[in-house]
Amino acid sequence: MKIEARAKINLSLDVLGTRPDGYHEILSVMQPLELHDILVVRALEKEIRVESDHPEVPEGPGNIVYRAAMAVRREYGRGGGAGIFIHKKIPVAAGLAGGSADAAAALGALNRLWGLGAALEDLIRLGETIGSDVPFCLLGRTALVGGKGEVLTPLPPFSGFGVVLVKPPFGVSTAEIYSLYDSFPAGPGPDTGAVVRALEKRDLNTLAALMGNVLEKVTASLHPEITEIKRSLMAAGAAGALMSGSGPTVFGLCASPADARMVASRLKLPGCRVIVTSTL
Repeated sequence: MKIEARAKINLSLDVLGTRPDGYHEILSVMQPLELHDILVVRALEKEIRVESDHPEVPEGPGNIVYRAAMAVRREYGRGGGAGIFIHKKIPVAAGLAGGSADAAAALGALNRLWGLGAALEDLIRLGETIGSDVPFCLLGRTALVGGKGEVLTPLPPFSGFGVVLVKPPFGVSTAEIYSLYDSFPAGPGPDTGAVVRALEKRDLNTLAALMGNVLEKVTASLHPEITEIKRSLMAAGAAGALMSGSGPTVFGLCASPADARMVASRLKLPGCRVIVTSTL
């Protein structure tokens, strides 16, 4: 069985405070991308085996996919073994939910492989215990995301727009960025309601002007390259540019995939990985 695991970007990301459980309360407009990993899942007698073709992806219990498989076993009290191989295309530790997307894909695949009959709502509740972005990745469509990531409000698809992803040659720790955020002076967050309205109208230029991510200032304080990448994307013709999630990937939003390819061809960012994709 083969299943696709889609990357995401945050068209807006606000942090509303710290929850009693220690997580941060967020409000974000999340958008899935065409860029995806591929998971190949096969039945084994008892063993859970997770492997990948990427050297930075842990195999076995250290992988979020392995933890997802074990969570399914615990939740339903049944299920055999499974071999899961991850063909990695989404950059690692990049703010694109690559690990969460893989975990979400694994939950759906194991539900079918083991004949569990779980509804999407059941998988989303289980996904919440695995990772904050897993519920959105299970939903798999444009959405307003609240809580710690488990409150999902579907939005009209914002499909067909070009996206240029620029991943610098380093990763960041999501936990570290959120922890540092708490020490920064409070500032205005993005106007999430206005972002949603622009998205619903498919008004690219207004949306691009409204995009905002309160974590960007934190990651950029550690890595000034973030700001330079944004400038480069705008100078190359992107309608808007923003860091995704806790970073460090920065995306440029374009009117079409063809425009995104043109923007990418103009970039001169040595050491960075540049990927052209599109919104779904």
